[in-house]
Amino acid sequence: MDTSKSVAQARPSVGVVRETSDDERRVALVPKVAASLSAKGVDVVVESGAGLGALIPDELYKEAGATIGDAWAADVVVKVAPPSDEEIAKLRAGQTLIGFLAPRNADNKIGALGAAGVQAFAVEAIPRISRAQVMDALSSQANVAGYKAVLVAASESTRFFPMLTTAAGTVKPATVLVLGVGVAGLQALATAKRLGGRTTGYDVRPEVADQVRSVGAQWLDLGIDAAGEGGYARELTDAERAQQQQALENAIKGFDVVITTALVPGRPAPRLVTAAAVEGMKPGSVIIDLAGETGGNCELTEPGQTAVKHGVTICSPLNLPATMPEHASELYSKNVSALIELMLDENGALAPDFSDEILDGACVTRSKENS
Repeated sequence: MDTSKSVAQARPSVGVVRETSDDERRVALVPKVAASLSAKGVDVVVESGAGLGALIPDELYKEAGATIGDAWAADVVVKVAPPSDEEIAKLRAGQTLIGFLAPRNADNKIGALGAAGVQAFAVEAIPRISRAQVMDALSSQANVAGYKAVLVAASESTRFFPMLTTAAGTVKPATVLVLGVGVAGLQALATAKRLGGRTTGYDVRPEVADQVRSVGAQWLDLGIDAAGEGGYARELTDAERAQQQQALENAIKGFDVVITTALVPGRPAPRLVTAAAVEGMKPGSVIIDLAGETGGNCELTEPGQTAVKHGVTICSPLNLPATMPEHASELYSKNVSALIELMLDENGALAPDFSDEILDGACVTRSKENS
C-alpha cells in the first residue's frame, strides 16, 4: 500500500527590515508591493517601524496582508543600504539578502556575508539588459537623484531658471550644463528644461547625443569618444583627459549651473570641473556634484557639504534619493519584487536558477547548496 503523503509547500518569506543609517529614509518594500508579493504566495514580514522614514506606518503594511514581526528571520531579507556588521550578525547561514551592497567598493561587506553563509544579491550587479530593466534599481534611484539635483540647484542659485518678461525688464533664462548623461543626467536635463533653463548635456559617449536632444537640450561636442561596456564610460587616457579638461574648462565658464553625474564603476569619480574652471565661472553660479560618494567630479568638491569657492556655490549632496523617500521607495520596491519573483520556481518555492544571467550576475555570494 502506498503510504506516501503529500506535503504542502511552505510559503517563502520575505523580511523588510528597518534601515539604521541616519540619512536613510527609504524602505525596501512598500505596502502595495508587499500585497502583490503576498498574492503570489510569498509571506511578507515587516520589522516594526521599517516604513516610518518614508512616512509609512505599520498599520498600512498590516492592511496589505503583511505581518509585523521578526523580519530578520525570513528566508529573504530585503534592505536598501549595505548592511552593517551588527546587521550581518543577525543573519543566519542559508538566508538570502537583497540590497545595495556596493560590490565594487573596497570597503564592502561581501566577504563578511560570504563568511556568514548568506546568499547575497547586489542590485548594483544586475546586468543592464532589456529583460532586467524592471529590476534596475540603479536607474530607478538615479532618476530620483537627477530630479532632486536640479531642485537643489534652483534653491542655491541667485538667479531665476526661466526667462521672465516683466514691466521692469526681461530676465534671461539660466544656462545649465549637465556633465555625464546617464539616467541621472537625462532626468536632470529634462527637469531643468521644465523649470525654464537653457540646457546643454555632455558625455564622453557620443552615442547619447540623440538622447540629450530628445529632452530638448543641446549637445556639447568636445570630440572625445570613451564609450565603455554595460552603458558606462571607460576610463580616459592621460592625453584624452588633458584634452577634455581644457575644453571643458573653457566651456564651463559660460554656464550658470553645472550638474555633474559622471561615474566609472569601481574607480574614483573622474575630475571634470577643475579649480580653474570654478574660478572662471560668474559669482553666484552653482555646481551640484552627484559623484561626491566616490570623490566628486569637481576638484573643489567637499563630499556631503556645501561650500562657496571663488563666489561659486558647490554642493555635493550624498544619497539624494533618500530625501524623496516616498517615491524612491516605491520605485525600489518594484525593482526588488521583480528580482524576488524571478527567484521563485513554477510551484512558488524559493529556488533561484543560476543559469539565468540576471540571477547569476547579481549574486555576489552563494549558499553552499548553490555554490
